[in-house]
Amino acid sequence: MPGLLFVGDDWAEAHHDIEIQDESGRRLIHRRLPEGIAGIGQLHELISRFAGDDDDPAQVVIGIETDRGPWVSALLAAGYQVFAVNPYSVSRYRDRHVTSGAKSDPGDAKVLADLVRTDRDQHRPIAGDSQLAEAVKVLARAHQNVCWMRGRTANLLRSTLREFYPGALQAFDELAGSDALAVLAIAPTPAAGRRLSQSKIGAALRRGGRQRNVETKADQIQEALRAPQLEQPPLVADAFGASVRAYVGILASTVTNLQELEGELETSFGRHPDAEIVLSQPGLGTILGARVLAEFGDDPDRYVTAKARKNYAGTSPITRASGTRRVVLARYAVNDRLRDALHLQAFAALNVSPGARAYYDSHRTAKAGHHQALRALSNRLVGILHGCLRHGTCYDEATAWPDHSQDQPAAA
Repeated sequence: MPGLLFVGDDWAEAHHDIEIQDESGRRLIHRRLPEGIAGIGQLHELISRFAGDDDDPAQVVIGIETDRGPWVSALLAAGYQVFAVNPYSVSRYRDRHVTSGAKSDPGDAKVLADLVRTDRDQHRPIAGDSQLAEAVKVLARAHQNVCWMRGRTANLLRSTLREFYPGALQAFDELAGSDALAVLAIAPTPAAGRRLSQSKIGAALRRGGRQRNVETKADQIQEALRAPQLEQPPLVADAFGASVRAYVGILASTVTNLQELEGELETSFGRHPDAEIVLSQPGLGTILGARVLAEFGDDPDRYVTAKARKNYAGTSPITRASGTRRVVLARYAVNDRLRDALHLQAFAALNVSPGARAYYDSHRTAKAGHHQALRALSNRLVGILHGCLRHGTCYDEATAWPDHSQDQPAAA
């Protein structure tokens, strides 16, 4: 075999620009390949042409700007070394060679091939997560996406009601809740709301799932809907009412989809061998635990040290020092889904873990802000999770915080 082959893969939705280099950086070939089975087959043929008959797929190093999708899965299944390079890193690397700002797909393929040839030790290869972990990741991200969709739609509904139906805002604390959706579905305008009897409101609440205090709640809603309020002209109000019906329909469907996704997520996550360890961590329930497992992945060799896991999580601070000036900052180029989940874990851990509470309080005493102290706590919890996963043991409060009075605050 002639040695390592380095492949730059600049991907787009419909095609891939490929450049293959040898160990000296000499271009062996450049091609534009179609997306899909035909394209991946052509790529294998090109690699085999230059690798020889006794080729070893592990001797092929590929750089690409994504870590997911069927194309990447096919590369990993073939046994190639695949590096998912952050687009920011590719942009900075391009600037080392081209100062004019010129950019092209073939040029980016060359940049990626050069990068994995000379600097691959500075980047992390795509880990081989299990199929179950990938399934949990798909479900966890879909669940979070639908949660975001529900929040955006609820905000649109709130903004619309504020324009013409303030009584509804007084009647319901949570517009995405079952009570609000059930009543607004039959009374999308102020005129319709005033006509509702207490019995109709109660029937709507029961259809929405309410079982307790139905009459009391129905009386409160009727009073709010019939209270004097500023209104739009009837024609405009009817137009707003059509908008409300649309948003209510979307929210009702979203709530149903969320319940189905939660069931699928709980089932898949519960089957994972690391689920028990993850759920033993303070502040992690099924949904947050599934998100944390999904975003970290389950390849045991991905994070060599606790620091590597913390760096990926974005909880460890970064230092900028120049001359006599030294500043410690929070990371901003991180996996936002993972960081948000860990932030919520740290906040929840304050109420269930005395050690976590003491650690947080020690940072607050040292004049750290609330979010700064939560980041420090989150960083510590990531380290604890790493140790538990590494040794296959569940969380133990006494082991995790043997003497939290000795925990010294760290800048973050």
